[in-house]
Amino acid sequence: MSYLYLTILFPLIGFVLLAAGRDRLSENVAAVIGVGAVGLSALTALIVGIEFYQAQPSWTAETVGYNQHLWTWFNVGGFAPAFGLYLDGLSLLMLGMVTGVGFLIHIFASWYMRGEEGYARFFSYFNLFVASMVVLVLGDNMALLFLGWEGVGLCSYLLIGFYYANPSNGWAAIKAFTVTRVGDIFLLIGMFLLYQQFGTLDIRPIVDNAKEILTGQNIAFWTALMLFLGAAGKSAQIPLQTWLADAMAGPTPVSALIHAATMVTAGVYLTSRLFPVFQAAPEILTFISVTGAVTLLVAGFAALVQTDIKRILAYSTMSQLGYMFMAVGAEAYQAGLFHMLTHAFFKALLFLSSGAVILACHHEQNIFKMGGLWKKIPFVFACFVVGGGALAALPFITVGYFSKDAILAAVYAHGHMANLEVYGYLYWAGVVGAFLTSIYTFRLIWVVFFGEEKTHAHAIHGVTYWAPLSVLLVLSTGVGALLKAPVEKLLNSAQIPAFIVPENLAEQVHHAELTAVGIALAGLVVGVILFAFAYSSVKSVANTGFGRGVAHLWRSAFGFDALYDLIFVKPYLLLARIFGRDPVDSLWLALPAIVKGGNKAASWRQTGLLREYAASMGLGVIVLLIILIVTQVGV
Repeated sequence: MSYLYLTILFPLIGFVLLAAGRDRLSENVAAVIGVGAVGLSALTALIVGIEFYQAQPSWTAETVGYNQHLWTWFNVGGFAPAFGLYLDGLSLLMLGMVTGVGFLIHIFASWYMRGEEGYARFFSYFNLFVASMVVLVLGDNMALLFLGWEGVGLCSYLLIGFYYANPSNGWAAIKAFTVTRVGDIFLLIGMFLLYQQFGTLDIRPIVDNAKEILTGQNIAFWTALMLFLGAAGKSAQIPLQTWLADAMAGPTPVSALIHAATMVTAGVYLTSRLFPVFQAAPEILTFISVTGAVTLLVAGFAALVQTDIKRILAYSTMSQLGYMFMAVGAEAYQAGLFHMLTHAFFKALLFLSSGAVILACHHEQNIFKMGGLWKKIPFVFACFVVGGGALAALPFITVGYFSKDAILAAVYAHGHMANLEVYGYLYWAGVVGAFLTSIYTFRLIWVVFFGEEKTHAHAIHGVTYWAPLSVLLVLSTGVGALLKAPVEKLLNSAQIPAFIVPENLAEQVHHAELTAVGIALAGLVVGVILFAFAYSSVKSVANTGFGRGVAHLWRSAFGFDALYDLIFVKPYLLLARIFGRDPVDSLWLALPAIVKGGNKAASWRQTGLLREYAASMGLGVIVLLIILIVTQVGV
């Protein structure tokens, strides 16, 4: 495992080569470098993972991870964070997800981006993003984690705004960068509080000693709150969720990599990594679950009325992240992390499949301008059916069922175990979210693949298109659930606690699971009725005054953008206009104006003409003589 650093070095080298070569590199060379660098990183992660997994039985509770110290980053006043890597079960899970799914997305992107201007530049950003994400998950201290955290934020800005010639894409990139920076400020404050309490930012000492050190309820509350708000920014949770839907302005592979398998899950990773800190503040755990529940409902209603194929998937991502945070707040960390992994499979499948649809339809993204595609691109249709089934958690045959329903069961059980009534309401919020998911997933598939054909689609070919989709398709079926046992073993080795339902609640929790499954299936039935048989009635209701109002509210995701524009943007612009000419600046500018005026008055006769100088001197002598004579006469 001594070559763990290569998982970062390979994509970093790829970034340097691609950034240096840029337009001088052919598309084939750029693809080989970009895809190959991440492929080597994924291969290294696989070898390291096998060695780590085989070594687990001989490890004790004190040696739950592998440290690789590379160098001391800096040393200021005794604060000397290392550039060191830490591999345990949790970081290995994230490493495999980032490099494995990232490799498949890179392969697809080599096909999708063909013919685009800036092909090598795109892959340079892609490689840098993977390197930054690996730094984030392997960093053994919060300072190094924050370096990777900011790195993925920078790359997301570059990738979302890749088509920079379109001003709206640039604004979407700026919005994503700005909103996530707000969360990053909270994370920095949380790091300051951690250092104040622990005297270090090394993650392992913080996790091991949190119960003993964070005994003051006040400091535990604020530390956990700041850390969660930082996580909420990256993972698009209310109130920092507004950037995610607009981030779909980037190329579709960007949406698959950043908004399915990597950056948006960074917040879930952070809260799970520092779970003892959050356990010291139970109120924040409840707040996390409530935030996740509200987010998944808001996103679910918004997804119901979107017309852009990628925005529908974006809101579904936001909703699924809400489920993960519900799990974290209910202390069901393993359930949340397993759903994070399965979500990476089926959401990457859906995003990449949507990219294939967009290319087949000549870059059309409005689902109501598509239709009838199941005959033209049957393989993509199969991918959508499997990915959509996993998203809707169809029982037994899709991987989403094995992860999402475990979360709902844990939330329900936690409410009874902790005697907290709020978790009962959160369970029902999750069930309603599952109901909405089934409806908008069926709507998406039906309109795109079975609706009336509006755009003539062409067939698509290429091994780099269907190979990654095939792998993700298999992993999104019940086959992917075979990973649950290995994942649980890894997380147990990392001392991430498992959620255990007491025997006296087992039957009740089982009924709660069945209820969730039944309501999700009912949502599928409702979707079939509404869009396959009664769509004309749906349109007539939507065209009424009340229907248009509700649709507008949902389409705008309950108006958070308008609210923030009113509270933050407009007052800022007003102040900028008021203080555009700062009165203090005007006072300071008066002094140089006086000096400049005096210089002009004193130098206006500096002409360089000798006759004028002689005349002036003569005139001056005459004036002096007159003054002298007058003075003498006066005396």
